[in-house]
Amino acid sequence: MIRDSSTGRLISRIFTAGLAVGLAILLTGSAGGVTTTRPITPASATDTTTDLDIPAPDEIRHSANIRHVANVPKQAPFDSSFSVGTDLAFTGHYAITGNYDGFSVYDIAQPTAPRLVSQVLCPGGQNDVAVSGNLLFLSTDESRSDDSCASTPLSATLPQAWEGIKIFDISDKAAPRYVAAVETDCGSHTHTLVPDRLRKAVLIYVSSYGPDPSFPDCRPPHDSISIIRVPLHDPAAAAVVAKPVLFPYGGNPGRPGERPVTQTTGCHDITVLPTHHLAAAACMGDGLLLDIANPYRPRVIHRVRDDRHFSFWHSATFNATGRKVVFVDELGGGMAATCNPEVGPKHGASAVYDIVGVGHHRRLRFASYFKIPRIQSPVENCVAHNASLIPARGRDILVQAFYQGGVSVWDFTNSRRPREIGYFDRGPLPPGGLPAGGSWSAYYYNGYIYSSDLQKGLDVLAIDDRRTASAASVRLTEFNAQTQPDYRR
Repeated sequence: MIRDSSTGRLISRIFTAGLAVGLAILLTGSAGGVTTTRPITPASATDTTTDLDIPAPDEIRHSANIRHVANVPKQAPFDSSFSVGTDLAFTGHYAITGNYDGFSVYDIAQPTAPRLVSQVLCPGGQNDVAVSGNLLFLSTDESRSDDSCASTPLSATLPQAWEGIKIFDISDKAAPRYVAAVETDCGSHTHTLVPDRLRKAVLIYVSSYGPDPSFPDCRPPHDSISIIRVPLHDPAAAAVVAKPVLFPYGGNPGRPGERPVTQTTGCHDITVLPTHHLAAAACMGDGLLLDIANPYRPRVIHRVRDDRHFSFWHSATFNATGRKVVFVDELGGGMAATCNPEVGPKHGASAVYDIVGVGHHRRLRFASYFKIPRIQSPVENCVAHNASLIPARGRDILVQAFYQGGVSVWDFTNSRRPREIGYFDRGPLPPGGLPAGGSWSAYYYNGYIYSSDLQKGLDVLAIDDRRTASAASVRLTEFNAQTQPDYRR
């Protein structure tokens, strides 16, 4: 979900103000370029989608090659509708899920019977997570009174307000221990781990945005990222070591009105492919290809825009060879119903780009769009979101979350003709519930697909398909989707 730059708060935290009805979100229509202001219909309203074959509330549907093997509902204190589940990270036989109110650790030694091991109450959305060894990193992108887990909301206009990265020691999975925190400009909406060459530290690329002249720690222009260095032998000594500027001449100026394009005031998410010294940055109105041969000084190789179809450049995933990258447009900030004929297949979708050329002359060349082919109802927030590769040999296959559009598995081996080969989908949230739900992140890890659902908790899916069968032999000891491993080794 995206940050509301005008207030320094997160759009999704509107929930806490009692939003039990739909949000009016600008959606770009595909027919004739017409834009309409269309709210998400409240879940309590009468549904008129019978003829569209929409599943009943909470009804599960899936393709023949997908099985739903487990679900662990959200547990107290994260069991309210206001405690929204977020991103996923993996270490050994554990999965860690973020939540706007903290994080949870699950034992997935038996993927068909995952077990909750511990939960840490530490409010400060989005609480995106990443792991490195025994360290867990947590993103805070809400202005808080201090850096503790007992902090309270505080206006970003006050100089003492805090946002940034928190660090935990998770060597004891049953009792994670808070270690340190590092404040960063404009907070940390998401973060990406980058291995240090000497393996004595881990670097964190911090993505943030939404500056305002009234914010002492987040004033425009905010055209950079923050790089934190965390010494592995002394994580409490973590500190910001660089703030490289990615937009020295300014980013996308944005475009309000009938075809809205988000102004670039920072980056939303960065994915790195360390073995290829590459990174792909999704920066609101711009998509970047970066050279990270010197990880302390990332350098922009190429920049692309798609003001006709992309509203908000959200995230990215490379293929295994580093010759393609999939960028995601989070139209409507994750709160809008965009999976319908009115919006069409090229808005709120993923875009496949081929990487052509070599070295410093590499360029991003657009190939195609992909969006789920299943029409969703007006009560379902649905748009492209977080994804990872399924490391099948000789093929480019992605598993991707689409909020209430469910989980999609799609093949982009042919860059110009991507197609869905499997899916898992629930019907709308039950009547009377909040308008936002569904899969936030869907990642493949050691033979299974794991999905973090905003409202339903942790889902585990099994895929049985000849096209993905070879992926089962790939075993990882750690996985952060934004730090892509070299699956060819």
